[in-house]
Amino acid sequence: MNITTDFLVIGSGIAGLSYALKVADFGQVAVVTKREISETATTLAQGGIASVLSSEDSFAAHVRDTMVAGGHLSNEDVVRMVVQRGPQAIADLINWGVRFSKKDDDTYDLTREGGHSRRRILHAKDMTGQEIERALVEAVRAHPNITIYEHHIAIDLITDAKAGAHIHRPTRCLGAHILDIAGRKVQTLGARVTVLATGGAGKVYLYTCNPDVATGDGVAMAYRAGATIADMEFMQFHPTTLYHPKAKSFLISEAVRGEGAILRRRDGTAFMDQYHELRDLAPRDITARAIDNEMKIHGDESVFLDITHRDADYIRDRFPNIYETCLSFGIDITTEPIPVVPAAHYVCGGVKVDKWGESDLVNLFAIGEVACTGLHGANRLASNSLLEGVVFADLVAQRSLARIKEKQEQAQQVTPWDYGKATNSDEEVVVAHNWDEIRRCMWNYVGIVRTNKRLKRALRRIQMIKDEITEYYWDFYPTSDLIELRNIATVAELIVRCARMRRESRGLHYNIDYPERDDLNWKKDTLIRKKL
Repeated sequence: MNITTDFLVIGSGIAGLSYALKVADFGQVAVVTKREISETATTLAQGGIASVLSSEDSFAAHVRDTMVAGGHLSNEDVVRMVVQRGPQAIADLINWGVRFSKKDDDTYDLTREGGHSRRRILHAKDMTGQEIERALVEAVRAHPNITIYEHHIAIDLITDAKAGAHIHRPTRCLGAHILDIAGRKVQTLGARVTVLATGGAGKVYLYTCNPDVATGDGVAMAYRAGATIADMEFMQFHPTTLYHPKAKSFLISEAVRGEGAILRRRDGTAFMDQYHELRDLAPRDITARAIDNEMKIHGDESVFLDITHRDADYIRDRFPNIYETCLSFGIDITTEPIPVVPAAHYVCGGVKVDKWGESDLVNLFAIGEVACTGLHGANRLASNSLLEGVVFADLVAQRSLARIKEKQEQAQQVTPWDYGKATNSDEEVVVAHNWDEIRRCMWNYVGIVRTNKRLKRALRRIQMIKDEITEYYWDFYPTSDLIELRNIATVAELIVRCARMRRESRGLHYNIDYPERDDLNWKKDTLIRKKL
Protein backbone atom coordinates (compact mmCIF):
# COMPACT_ATOMS: atom_id res chain seq x y z
CA MET A 1 0.00 0.00 0.00
CA ASN A 2 1.40 3.39 -1.02
CA ILE A 3 0.48 6.62 0.74
CA THR A 4 1.68 10.10 -0.10
CA THR A 5 1.60 13.19 2.07
CA ASP A 6 3.18 16.62 2.31
CA PHE A 7 4.61 16.20 5.79
CA LEU A 8 5.51 12.92 7.47
CA VAL A 9 6.07 13.15 11.24
CA ILE A 10 7.44 10.05 12.95
CA GLY A 11 6.76 10.39 16.68
CA SER A 12 4.00 11.96 18.77
CA GLY A 13 5.66 13.78 21.68
CA ILE A 14 5.93 17.51 22.22
CA ALA A 15 8.28 18.07 19.26
CA GLY A 16 6.35 16.07 16.67
CA LEU A 17 2.90 17.31 17.60
CA SER A 18 4.04 20.95 17.88
CA TYR A 19 5.49 20.69 14.39
CA ALA A 20 2.34 19.05 13.02
CA LEU A 21 0.20 21.90 14.32
CA LYS A 22 2.58 24.48 12.84
CA VAL A 23 2.36 23.08 9.28
CA ALA A 24 -1.13 21.55 9.15
CA ASP A 25 -2.77 24.66 7.68
CA PHE A 26 -0.46 24.40 4.66
CA GLY A 27 -0.71 20.74 3.64
CA GLN A 28 -1.53 17.17 4.60
CA VAL A 29 0.27 15.80 7.67
CA ALA A 30 0.75 12.13 8.59
CA VAL A 31 1.72 11.47 12.22
CA VAL A 32 3.10 7.97 12.71
CA THR A 33 3.39 6.63 16.25
CA LYS A 34 4.19 3.07 17.26
CA ARG A 35 1.89 2.84 20.29
CA GLU A 36 -1.03 4.99 21.45
CA ILE A 37 -0.45 8.63 20.52
CA SER A 38 0.15 9.69 24.15
CA GLU A 39 2.60 6.90 24.97
CA THR A 40 5.66 9.16 24.85
CA ALA A 41 8.50 10.41 27.00
CA THR A 42 6.76 13.80 26.98
CA THR A 43 3.82 12.32 28.89
CA LEU A 44 6.17 11.10 31.61
CA ALA A 45 7.98 14.44 32.02
CA GLN A 46 7.36 15.68 35.55
CA GLY A 47 9.52 18.73 36.18
CA GLY A 48 8.61 21.33 33.58
CA ILE A 49 9.83 23.55 30.78
CA ALA A 50 12.50 26.22 31.21
CA SER A 51 12.04 29.79 29.98
CA VAL A 52 12.96 33.29 31.08
CA LEU A 53 9.69 34.83 32.27
CA SER A 54 10.67 36.57 35.52
CA SER A 55 12.03 40.09 35.93
CA GLU A 56 14.60 38.55 38.28
CA ASP A 57 15.91 36.35 35.44
CA SER A 58 17.65 37.10 32.14
CA PHE A 59 18.46 35.46 28.82
CA ALA A 60 22.15 35.84 29.66
CA ALA A 61 21.72 33.86 32.89
CA HIS A 62 19.84 31.05 31.14
CA VAL A 63 22.50 30.92 28.41
CA ARG A 64 25.26 30.80 31.02
CA ASP A 65 23.57 28.02 33.01
CA THR A 66 23.09 25.98 29.82
CA MET A 67 26.71 26.39 28.75
CA VAL A 68 28.07 25.45 32.17
CA ALA A 69 25.84 22.38 32.45
CA GLY A 70 26.82 21.33 28.93
CA GLY A 71 30.53 21.33 29.72
CA HIS A 72 30.95 24.29 27.33
CA LEU A 73 30.46 21.92 24.42
CA SER A 74 27.09 23.48 23.55
CA ASN A 75 26.92 25.73 20.49
CA GLU A 76 26.52 29.14 22.13
CA ASP A 77 24.74 30.63 19.10
CA VAL A 78 22.17 27.82 19.22
CA VAL A 79 21.82 28.15 22.99
CA ARG A 80 21.17 31.89 22.71
CA MET A 81 18.66 31.39 19.91
CA VAL A 82 16.68 28.74 21.82
CA VAL A 83 16.69 30.73 25.07
CA GLN A 84 15.53 33.93 23.37
CA ARG A 85 12.72 32.06 21.59
CA GLY A 86 11.59 30.52 24.87
CA PRO A 87 8.81 33.00 25.79
CA GLN A 88 7.20 32.59 22.35
CA ALA A 89 7.40 28.80 22.70
CA ILE A 90 5.56 29.06 26.01
CA ALA A 91 2.96 31.31 24.39
CA ASP A 92 2.43 28.69 21.65
CA LEU A 93 1.82 25.96 24.23
CA ILE A 94 -0.63 28.14 26.15
CA ASN A 95 -2.46 28.99 22.90
CA TRP A 96 -2.77 25.26 22.21
CA GLY A 97 -4.44 24.81 25.58
CA VAL A 98 -1.68 23.91 28.04
CA ARG A 99 -2.52 24.94 31.61
CA PHE A 100 0.56 25.66 33.71
CA SER A 101 0.39 25.98 37.50
CA LYS A 102 -0.19 29.47 38.87
CA LYS A 103 0.17 31.14 42.26
CA ASP A 104 -2.61 32.83 44.18
CA ASP A 105 -1.87 36.14 42.46
CA ASP A 106 -2.48 34.47 39.04
CA THR A 107 1.19 34.63 38.01
CA TYR A 108 2.95 31.47 36.89
CA ASP A 109 4.52 29.41 39.66
CA LEU A 110 8.16 29.19 38.56
CA THR A 111 10.30 26.53 40.21
CA ARG A 112 14.02 25.76 40.12
CA GLU A 113 15.99 22.64 39.22
CA GLY A 114 19.59 21.47 39.25
CA GLY A 115 22.02 23.70 37.38
CA HIS A 116 19.64 26.69 37.18
CA SER A 117 20.65 29.92 38.90
CA ARG A 118 17.10 31.31 38.84
CA ARG A 119 13.53 30.11 39.16
CA ARG A 120 12.48 29.67 35.53
CA ILE A 121 10.70 26.32 35.29
CA LEU A 122 7.02 26.39 34.38
CA HIS A 123 5.16 23.29 35.49
CA ALA A 124 1.76 21.71 35.91
CA LYS A 125 2.21 20.33 39.44
CA ASP A 126 4.47 17.31 38.88
CA MET A 127 2.66 16.15 35.73
CA THR A 128 3.83 18.81 33.27
CA GLY A 129 4.40 16.48 30.34
CA GLN A 130 1.03 14.83 30.78
CA GLU A 131 -0.68 18.22 30.62
CA ILE A 132 1.31 19.29 27.55
CA GLU A 133 0.61 16.02 25.75
CA ARG A 134 -3.11 16.25 26.59
CA ALA A 135 -3.43 19.70 25.06
CA LEU A 136 -1.38 18.87 21.95
CA VAL A 137 -3.22 15.60 21.27
CA GLU A 138 -6.58 17.38 21.53
CA ALA A 139 -5.41 20.06 19.10
CA VAL A 140 -3.96 17.53 16.66
CA ARG A 141 -7.06 15.33 16.70
CA ALA A 142 -9.21 18.36 15.97
CA HIS A 143 -7.26 19.41 12.86
CA PRO A 144 -8.75 18.12 9.58
CA ASN A 145 -5.40 18.03 7.75
CA ILE A 146 -3.68 15.72 10.26
CA THR A 147 -3.99 11.94 9.93
CA ILE A 148 -2.77 9.89 12.90
CA TYR A 149 -1.39 6.39 12.38
CA GLU A 150 -1.29 4.75 15.80
CA HIS A 151 0.34 1.34 16.23
CA HIS A 152 2.49 1.92 13.15
CA ILE A 153 6.27 1.69 13.43
CA ALA A 154 8.78 3.11 10.97
CA ILE A 155 11.17 0.48 9.59
CA ASP A 156 13.56 2.46 7.39
CA LEU A 157 13.77 5.79 5.64
CA ILE A 158 13.43 5.92 1.87
CA THR A 159 16.17 7.87 0.08
CA ASP A 160 16.83 8.73 -3.54
CA ALA A 161 19.39 5.90 -3.63
CA LYS A 162 16.84 3.34 -2.43
CA ALA A 163 14.25 4.73 -4.83
CA GLY A 164 16.35 3.66 -7.80
CA ALA A 165 18.27 6.82 -8.59
CA HIS A 166 21.71 6.08 -10.03
CA ILE A 167 23.72 7.52 -7.14
CA HIS A 168 26.05 5.91 -4.65
CA ARG A 169 25.39 7.99 -1.55
CA PRO A 170 21.87 9.17 -0.67
CA THR A 171 21.33 12.92 -0.78
CA ARG A 172 17.59 13.24 -0.23
CA CYS A 173 14.89 11.64 1.96
CA LEU A 174 11.64 10.68 0.24
CA GLY A 175 9.63 9.19 3.11
CA ALA A 176 9.65 5.91 5.01
CA HIS A 177 8.52 2.32 5.05
CA ILE A 178 6.01 1.85 7.89
CA LEU A 179 4.78 -1.38 9.48
CA ASP A 180 1.09 -1.57 10.37
CA ILE A 181 1.63 -3.60 13.53
CA ALA A 182 -1.90 -4.99 13.82
CA GLY A 183 -2.33 -5.68 10.10
CA ARG A 184 1.27 -6.95 9.77
CA LYS A 185 1.61 -5.14 6.45
CA VAL A 186 4.37 -2.78 5.35
CA GLN A 187 3.16 0.50 3.90
CA THR A 188 5.20 2.85 1.74
CA LEU A 189 4.70 6.43 2.87
CA GLY A 190 6.13 8.98 0.47
CA ALA A 191 6.53 12.53 1.78
CA ARG A 192 7.82 15.85 0.55
CA VAL A 193 9.24 16.51 4.03
CA THR A 194 10.09 13.85 6.65
CA VAL A 195 10.52 14.80 10.31
CA LEU A 196 12.02 12.45 12.88
CA ALA A 197 10.55 13.14 16.33
CA THR A 198 11.06 9.64 17.71
CA GLY A 199 12.48 10.54 21.12
CA GLY A 200 15.28 8.83 22.97
CA ALA A 201 17.02 5.51 23.51
CA GLY A 202 16.87 4.74 27.23
CA LYS A 203 15.80 1.14 26.56
CA VAL A 204 19.34 0.50 25.30
CA TYR A 205 20.20 0.30 29.03
CA LEU A 206 19.03 -2.22 31.60
CA TYR A 207 17.71 0.44 33.98
CA THR A 208 15.91 3.47 32.58
CA CYS A 209 13.08 5.81 33.47
CA ASN A 210 12.15 6.07 29.78
CA PRO A 211 8.96 4.53 28.38
CA ASP A 212 9.12 1.27 26.44
CA VAL A 213 8.99 3.20 23.15
CA ALA A 214 12.46 4.72 23.72
CA THR A 215 14.43 2.35 21.49
CA GLY A 216 16.43 4.88 19.45
CA ASP A 217 14.46 4.27 16.25
CA GLY A 218 15.08 7.67 14.65
CA VAL A 219 18.84 7.67 15.22
CA ALA A 220 19.15 4.11 13.91
CA MET A 221 17.08 4.81 10.79
CA ALA A 222 18.91 8.05 10.03
CA TYR A 223 22.29 6.33 10.44
CA ARG A 224 21.32 3.48 8.12
CA ALA A 225 20.07 6.03 5.57
CA GLY A 226 23.43 7.82 5.55
CA ALA A 227 22.87 10.84 7.83
CA THR A 228 25.57 12.02 10.23
CA ILE A 229 25.17 11.09 13.92
CA ALA A 230 26.84 13.11 16.69
CA ASP A 231 27.78 12.91 20.39
CA MET A 232 26.07 9.62 21.26
CA GLU A 233 28.49 9.09 24.16
CA PHE A 234 26.56 11.66 26.18
CA MET A 235 23.83 9.52 27.75
CA GLN A 236 22.32 11.36 30.69
CA PHE A 237 21.53 9.27 33.75
CA HIS A 238 18.80 10.87 35.84
CA PRO A 239 20.16 10.96 39.39
CA THR A 240 16.94 10.16 41.22
CA THR A 241 14.67 7.31 40.22
CA LEU A 242 12.69 5.42 42.83
CA TYR A 243 14.53 2.35 44.10
CA HIS A 244 11.90 -0.31 44.68
CA PRO A 245 11.57 -3.82 43.21
CA LYS A 246 8.09 -3.07 41.83
CA ALA A 247 8.57 0.57 40.81
CA LYS A 248 10.10 -0.04 37.35
CA SER A 249 12.41 3.01 37.63
CA PHE A 250 9.76 5.60 38.45
CA LEU A 251 11.36 9.03 38.11
CA ILE A 252 11.53 11.40 41.08
CA SER A 253 11.50 14.86 39.50
CA GLU A 254 14.49 17.15 39.84
CA ALA A 255 11.96 19.74 40.99
CA VAL A 256 11.87 17.89 44.34
CA ARG A 257 15.48 18.95 44.89
CA GLY A 258 14.57 22.34 43.48
CA GLU A 259 12.09 22.73 46.32
CA GLY A 260 14.64 21.84 48.98
CA ALA A 261 15.06 18.05 49.07
CA ILE A 262 18.45 16.81 50.33
CA LEU A 263 20.38 13.74 49.19
CA ARG A 264 21.54 11.64 52.15
CA ARG A 265 23.39 8.42 52.89
CA ARG A 266 21.63 5.60 54.68
CA ASP A 267 22.81 7.00 58.05
CA GLY A 268 21.24 10.40 57.24
CA THR A 269 24.44 12.25 56.33
CA ALA A 270 24.05 14.81 53.54
CA PHE A 271 26.87 14.39 51.00
CA MET A 272 26.45 16.66 47.98
CA ASP A 273 28.50 19.46 49.56
CA GLN A 274 31.53 17.21 48.98
CA TYR A 275 30.94 17.18 45.22
CA HIS A 276 29.72 20.60 44.09
CA GLU A 277 29.22 24.14 45.36
CA LEU A 278 25.51 23.98 44.41
CA ARG A 279 25.18 20.88 46.59
CA ASP A 280 21.81 19.23 45.90
CA LEU A 281 21.18 21.56 42.97
CA ALA A 282 24.31 20.48 41.09
CA PRO A 283 23.88 19.54 37.40
CA ARG A 284 22.72 16.02 36.62
CA ASP A 285 26.04 14.60 35.46
CA ILE A 286 27.78 15.56 38.70
CA THR A 287 24.86 14.44 40.88
CA ALA A 288 24.56 11.05 39.15
CA ARG A 289 28.30 10.38 39.50
CA ALA A 290 28.18 11.46 43.15
CA ILE A 291 25.36 9.03 43.91
CA ASP A 292 27.10 6.25 41.99
CA ASN A 293 30.30 6.91 43.98
CA GLU A 294 28.47 6.99 47.33
CA MET A 295 26.77 3.67 46.61
CA LYS A 296 30.09 2.04 45.66
CA ILE A 297 32.02 3.47 48.62
CA HIS A 298 29.45 2.48 51.23
CA GLY A 299 28.14 -0.68 49.57
CA ASP A 300 24.56 0.59 49.59
CA GLU A 301 21.91 -0.24 47.02
CA SER A 302 20.59 3.33 47.00
CA VAL A 303 20.87 6.77 48.55
CA PHE A 304 17.94 8.72 50.00
CA LEU A 305 16.17 11.90 48.90
CA ASP A 306 14.74 13.73 51.91
CA ILE A 307 12.08 16.44 51.71
CA THR A 308 10.43 15.67 55.06
CA HIS A 309 11.47 19.07 56.46
CA ARG A 310 8.92 20.75 54.17
CA ASP A 311 5.28 21.10 55.20
CA ALA A 312 3.32 17.90 54.50
CA ASP A 313 0.38 19.72 52.87
CA TYR A 314 2.77 21.58 50.59
CA ILE A 315 4.45 18.32 49.50
CA ARG A 316 1.11 16.66 48.72
CA ASP A 317 -0.08 19.71 46.76
CA ARG A 318 3.14 20.36 44.84
CA PHE A 319 4.00 16.73 44.04
CA PRO A 320 0.69 14.84 43.99
CA ASN A 321 1.77 12.21 41.46
CA ILE A 322 5.08 11.47 43.20
CA TYR A 323 3.37 11.42 46.60
CA GLU A 324 0.64 8.99 45.51
CA THR A 325 3.01 6.74 43.57
CA CYS A 326 5.51 6.46 46.42
CA LEU A 327 2.64 5.86 48.87
CA SER A 328 1.45 2.96 46.70
CA PHE A 329 4.84 1.36 47.36
CA GLY A 330 4.59 2.00 51.10
CA ILE A 331 6.71 5.18 51.20
CA ASP A 332 5.20 8.34 52.71
CA ILE A 333 7.47 11.08 51.40
CA THR A 334 6.12 13.57 53.95
CA THR A 335 7.58 11.51 56.81
CA GLU A 336 10.38 9.37 55.33
CA PRO A 337 13.12 9.81 52.70
CA ILE A 338 12.81 8.28 49.23
CA PRO A 339 15.32 5.58 48.21
CA VAL A 340 16.75 6.63 44.83
CA VAL A 341 19.30 5.47 42.24
CA PRO A 342 20.40 6.82 38.84
CA ALA A 343 18.89 5.43 35.63
CA ALA A 344 19.37 6.08 31.90
CA HIS A 345 17.27 9.08 31.00
CA TYR A 346 18.21 11.24 28.02
CA VAL A 347 20.50 11.09 24.97
CA CYS A 348 22.19 14.46 24.38
CA GLY A 349 23.52 13.32 21.01
CA GLY A 350 21.57 12.19 17.98
CA VAL A 351 21.00 13.05 14.34
CA LYS A 352 23.28 16.00 13.56
CA VAL A 353 21.17 18.93 12.36
CA ASP A 354 21.74 22.56 11.44
CA LYS A 355 20.09 25.59 13.07
CA TRP A 356 16.92 24.83 11.05
CA GLY A 357 16.77 21.24 12.29
CA GLU A 358 17.78 19.69 8.94
CA SER A 359 20.13 16.74 8.65
CA ASP A 360 22.67 16.33 5.87
CA LEU A 361 20.02 14.47 3.88
CA VAL A 362 17.83 17.04 2.15
CA ASN A 363 14.23 17.11 3.46
CA LEU A 364 15.08 14.93 6.47
CA PHE A 365 14.63 16.93 9.67
CA ALA A 366 15.02 15.87 13.31
CA ILE A 367 13.57 17.53 16.40
CA GLY A 368 13.47 16.70 20.08
CA GLU A 369 15.62 14.08 21.75
CA VAL A 370 16.42 12.29 18.49
CA ALA A 371 18.32 15.37 17.29
CA CYS A 372 21.72 16.79 18.13
CA THR A 373 21.06 20.52 17.71
CA GLY A 374 24.02 21.85 19.69
CA LEU A 375 21.86 22.99 22.60
CA HIS A 376 22.76 20.37 25.21
CA GLY A 377 26.46 19.83 24.63
CA ALA A 378 27.91 17.25 27.01
CA ASN A 379 25.02 17.37 29.49
CA ARG A 380 21.44 18.63 29.19
CA LEU A 381 20.34 21.32 31.63
CA ALA A 382 17.13 20.24 33.36
CA SER A 383 13.88 21.23 31.59
CA ASN A 384 15.64 22.48 28.46
CA SER A 385 14.43 19.46 26.48
CA LEU A 386 10.75 20.41 26.28
CA LEU A 387 11.82 23.94 25.37
CA GLU A 388 14.06 22.65 22.59
CA GLY A 389 11.23 20.55 21.18
CA VAL A 390 8.85 23.49 20.76
CA VAL A 391 11.47 25.98 19.53
CA PHE A 392 12.88 23.64 16.88
CA ALA A 393 9.39 22.53 15.84
CA ASP A 394 8.81 26.13 14.82
CA LEU A 395 12.17 26.45 13.06
CA VAL A 396 11.68 23.19 11.15
CA ALA A 397 8.17 24.30 10.21
CA GLN A 398 9.51 27.52 8.74
CA ARG A 399 12.18 25.74 6.71
CA SER A 400 9.96 22.88 5.53
CA LEU A 401 7.14 25.22 4.47
CA ALA A 402 9.65 27.06 2.32
CA ARG A 403 10.95 23.72 1.01
CA ILE A 404 7.59 22.40 -0.22
CA LYS A 405 7.17 25.48 -2.38
CA GLU A 406 10.07 24.18 -4.46
CA LYS A 407 9.24 22.00 -7.44
CA GLN A 408 9.69 18.36 -6.38
CA GLU A 409 8.32 15.04 -7.51
CA GLN A 410 9.95 12.81 -4.92
CA ALA A 411 6.67 11.52 -3.45
CA GLN A 412 6.01 9.70 -6.76
CA GLN A 413 9.48 8.10 -6.81
CA VAL A 414 9.25 5.84 -3.76
CA THR A 415 9.36 2.09 -4.21
CA PRO A 416 7.29 -0.53 -2.33
CA TRP A 417 8.71 -2.78 0.37
CA ASP A 418 10.41 -5.94 -0.89
CA TYR A 419 9.65 -8.94 1.33
CA GLY A 420 12.11 -11.12 -0.57
CA LYS A 421 11.99 -14.71 0.70
CA ALA A 422 11.06 -13.76 4.27
CA THR A 423 8.86 -16.09 6.34
CA ASN A 424 7.11 -15.83 9.70
CA SER A 425 9.50 -16.02 12.64
CA ASP A 426 9.17 -18.89 15.10
CA GLU A 427 12.21 -17.92 17.19
CA GLU A 428 11.00 -15.01 19.33
CA VAL A 429 13.25 -16.27 22.13
CA VAL A 430 16.23 -15.07 20.07
CA VAL A 431 14.82 -11.53 20.07
CA ALA A 432 14.26 -11.55 23.84
CA HIS A 433 17.72 -12.99 24.55
CA ASN A 434 19.57 -10.49 22.37
CA TRP A 435 17.54 -7.60 23.76
CA ASP A 436 18.49 -8.53 27.33
CA GLU A 437 22.14 -9.15 26.46
CA ILE A 438 22.55 -5.74 24.81
CA ARG A 439 20.98 -3.88 27.73
CA ARG A 440 23.07 -5.67 30.36
CA CYS A 441 26.24 -5.15 28.35
CA MET A 442 25.55 -1.40 28.03
CA TRP A 443 24.74 -1.03 31.74
CA ASN A 444 27.83 -2.90 32.89
CA TYR A 445 30.39 -1.49 30.46
CA VAL A 446 29.06 1.84 29.10
CA GLY A 447 27.41 3.34 32.18
CA ILE A 448 28.05 6.35 34.38
CA VAL A 449 31.78 5.56 34.73
CA ARG A 450 33.72 4.04 31.82
CA THR A 451 37.18 2.69 30.98
CA ASN A 452 38.92 1.90 27.71
CA LYS A 453 38.88 -1.81 28.54
CA ARG A 454 35.14 -1.83 29.26
CA LEU A 455 34.37 0.07 26.07
CA LYS A 456 36.49 -2.27 23.95
CA ARG A 457 34.76 -5.28 25.47
CA ALA A 458 31.34 -3.71 24.93
CA LEU A 459 32.01 -2.94 21.28
CA ARG A 460 33.16 -6.48 20.59
CA ARG A 461 30.03 -7.98 22.16
CA ILE A 462 27.59 -5.51 20.61
CA GLN A 463 29.03 -6.06 17.13
CA MET A 464 28.68 -9.84 17.50
CA ILE A 465 25.05 -9.46 18.55
CA LYS A 466 24.42 -6.94 15.77
CA ASP A 467 25.79 -9.33 13.15
CA GLU A 468 23.52 -12.08 14.47
CA ILE A 469 20.49 -9.78 14.37
CA THR A 470 21.28 -8.66 10.81
CA GLU A 471 21.43 -12.26 9.63
CA TYR A 472 18.19 -13.09 11.46
CA TYR A 473 16.41 -9.88 10.43
CA TRP A 474 16.18 -10.45 6.67
CA ASP A 475 14.96 -14.05 6.99
CA PHE A 476 11.62 -13.12 8.58
CA TYR A 477 8.69 -10.79 8.14
CA PRO A 478 9.23 -7.59 10.14
CA THR A 479 7.62 -7.31 13.57
CA SER A 480 7.73 -4.39 15.98
CA ASP A 481 9.90 -6.41 18.40
CA LEU A 482 12.41 -7.30 15.70
CA ILE A 483 12.52 -3.72 14.37
CA GLU A 484 13.16 -2.34 17.86
CA LEU A 485 15.84 -4.95 18.57
CA ARG A 486 17.63 -4.03 15.36
CA ASN A 487 17.46 -0.35 16.35
CA ILE A 488 18.77 -0.72 19.92
CA ALA A 489 21.68 -2.80 18.61
CA THR A 490 22.55 -0.05 16.13
CA VAL A 491 22.24 2.71 18.74
CA ALA A 492 24.25 0.73 21.30
CA GLU A 493 27.09 0.41 18.81
CA LEU A 494 26.95 4.15 18.03
CA ILE A 495 27.12 5.02 21.74
CA VAL A 496 30.15 2.79 22.26
CA ARG A 497 31.94 4.02 19.15
CA CYS A 498 31.45 7.66 20.11
CA ALA A 499 32.58 6.93 23.67
CA ARG A 500 35.77 5.31 22.38
CA MET A 501 36.47 8.30 20.14
CA ARG A 502 36.28 10.89 22.95
CA ARG A 503 39.59 10.70 24.83
CA GLU A 504 38.69 12.95 27.73
CA SER A 505 36.07 13.25 30.48
CA ARG A 506 33.42 15.88 29.90
CA GLY A 507 29.86 16.15 31.15
CA LEU A 508 28.09 12.82 30.94
CA HIS A 509 31.09 10.98 29.53
CA TYR A 510 33.48 10.02 32.32
CA ASN A 511 36.39 7.76 31.41
CA ILE A 512 38.78 6.76 34.20
CA ASP A 513 41.60 6.44 31.63
CA TYR A 514 41.11 10.09 30.58
CA PRO A 515 39.86 11.76 33.78
CA GLU A 516 40.44 15.39 32.73
CA ARG A 517 38.61 17.66 30.33
CA ASP A 518 40.71 18.46 27.26
CA ASP A 519 39.48 21.68 25.66
CA LEU A 520 42.51 21.87 23.36
CA ASN A 521 41.73 18.64 21.51
CA TRP A 522 38.14 17.70 22.35
CA LYS A 523 36.01 20.83 22.43
CA LYS A 524 34.19 19.40 19.43
CA ASP A 525 31.52 16.89 18.47
CA THR A 526 32.16 13.22 17.83
CA LEU A 527 30.73 12.48 14.38
CA ILE A 528 29.84 9.15 12.78
CA ARG A 529 28.48 8.50 9.30
CA LYS A 530 27.86 5.10 7.79
CA LYS A 531 30.13 3.94 5.00
CA LEU A 532 27.88 3.17 2.05
